Amino acid sequence: MNTTARRTVVAWACLAAIGWAESPRYEYRQDHDPNGTGKFYMGREIAQVMGHQAAGWLDRPEREKEEQCSRLVDYLRLKQGDVVADIGAGSGFYTLRLAERVGAAGKVYAVDVQLEMLDIIRQRLKSRKISNVEPILGTETDPKLPPESVDLILLVDVYHEFSHPWEMTVAMRQALKPGGRLVFVEYRLEDERVPIKRVHKMSEAQVKKEMAPHALEWVETYPKLPWQHVIVFRKPITPAPKPR
Repeated sequence: MNTTARRTVVAWACLAAIGWAESPRYEYRQDHDPNGTGKFYMGREIAQVMGHQAAGWLDRPEREKEEQCSRLVDYLRLKQGDVVADIGAGSGFYTLRLAERVGAAGKVYAVDVQLEMLDIIRQRLKSRKISNVEPILGTETDPKLPPESVDLILLVDVYHEFSHPWEMTVAMRQALKPGGRLVFVEYRLEDERVPIKRVHKMSEAQVKKEMAPHALEWVETYPKLPWQHVIVFRKPITPAPKPR
């Protein structure tokens, strides 16, 4: 075995050990998609995170035409005074639109794990004099949201990149008010015409599978965006057992 091969074996052994230590829910595979992390959850490979260097892609001029972002915001049916969390807020593309919809009486938590993304958001908030947004530096396992404080959590093309989806879902559920909604916007894996790398897509069935242990009620799946489906869950109003 040459030096490179030995290093590869050692590296994967270390990754596997980390995975086994953190949770038996995750597994590492050496044979995986080049755009993935090699870490798997419920049979799905977790995608690599889009770095802050690519923030410009989030604000590309053609995004509205490609994804009909305004239709998505309308579909959310937000009210003045609502509290919303934009998790994986990135450059703030949706954060600013949500802030306008909830108004001065409402609030938006802009959560990201990359400080550079939050710096971009802060600059935009300052230049536009927006005061109802609170940037939050989350972690890979916790969005750092107050318990039972949020009416809606929006996840736009980000959940598939969570390195710890189980822990994040537990934390997100805790942050929702009873009756609050958890909204997944994911590129449709079912549609080969969607021009996005496979590991950055999710099927509706996979999203439902991953939410099933968390006592969240599926509400509906909105299919009218060009590339994405919008999969909506609700936290029950009555208390539910904690997931094991």
